[in-house]
Amino acid sequence: MKTALVHEWLTPKATGGSELVVKEILELIDAQLYALIDFESSNPQSYLYGRKIGTSFLQHFPLSKNGVQKYLPLLPIAIEQLNLTEYDLVLSSSHAVAKGIITRPDQLHICYCHTPMRYAWDLTFDYLDRTSALKGFFARYILHQLRQWDVISANRVDYFIANSHHTARRIWRCYRREAEVIYPPVQVDEFPFEAQKSDFYVIVSRLVSYKKVSLIVEAFNKLGKPLVVIGDGPEFKSIEAIAKPNITLLGSVDDITLKKYLSSAKAFIYGACEDFGIAIVEAQACGTPVIAYKGGGALETVIDMETNPDTGTGVFFPSQTVDSLIDAVNTFENLAPHFRAENCLINAQKFSLKIFQDSYQGFVDQCLNRFSSK
Repeated sequence: MKTALVHEWLTPKATGGSELVVKEILELIDAQLYALIDFESSNPQSYLYGRKIGTSFLQHFPLSKNGVQKYLPLLPIAIEQLNLTEYDLVLSSSHAVAKGIITRPDQLHICYCHTPMRYAWDLTFDYLDRTSALKGFFARYILHQLRQWDVISANRVDYFIANSHHTARRIWRCYRREAEVIYPPVQVDEFPFEAQKSDFYVIVSRLVSYKKVSLIVEAFNKLGKPLVVIGDGPEFKSIEAIAKPNITLLGSVDDITLKKYLSSAKAFIYGACEDFGIAIVEAQACGTPVIAYKGGGALETVIDMETNPDTGTGVFFPSQTVDSLIDAVNTFENLAPHFRAENCLINAQKFSLKIFQDSYQGFVDQCLNRFSSK
């Protein structure tokens, strides 16, 4: 059986959870890889170095290596130009347009959906609020067209997989399609477990608006407690400008440094409403508890210490405000003496690589059996 795997983009800057899913699918299934753009097969540090990868016409556009999002109106057209007619099975790993690949009726298409296209849905008004009036007029039209295409292209998928129940609900809301929930793989065994914690808090995140890192910094400005911020992005300078001396901004760091801070922190802070949030699980694999916004995938990956004192792995704050986070940090400080690092590790192991491999392969086999019997 000839198999293709389609992802949005492969660049040295794209190293998140969706790219980890692509890597693990390729470990399980012998598939030809396709993407809108590819700058990883020429990157000696990448596991894809030297691999033949099919790409779209966007590969040759100026500055595409820095992100094809700037060509947003062209993404649906570009993904539809990838010719996969020679394959029996098409797998997609989609957080924007990869699911929109065109297939024949006798080809099976299974989509692992990390999120319905955020530009068209959840982040629409966040984007428009930061756009001038003239650009906003055209942006509204483009996003309207994208939403229409996004819903139509969902009908090209035979079976959906969601990375969390939160994402499955969003898939139903946007596309009216059911989705099997298979949590993404987390390299639990690669993170050092440490029961003894130091007296600082840590964030690991891209510094973009919806991650709410500026909100966390403002809260810790008031608390006066030590906070380490790991990550880079467009908000780095604005966050640096408001950060008080108790806050350390490290920018991007290597894996050894990242794991050292994650394992020794008193708690990991997370302010975004994520579809899953792999960093939350990685922190728990280190035995580090989590203080997270009470929404999204965090509700599936963190056990509330207030309601489950014997097995709890973190504390939630109910609204994305400075005061709400401050209250949660104070609650955590009161509960910290009762916290057990082993609970975090036990919880993190529910999202291990082995569980993903077994679940994903099992679901693909099940879909193949259903499809062949029709």
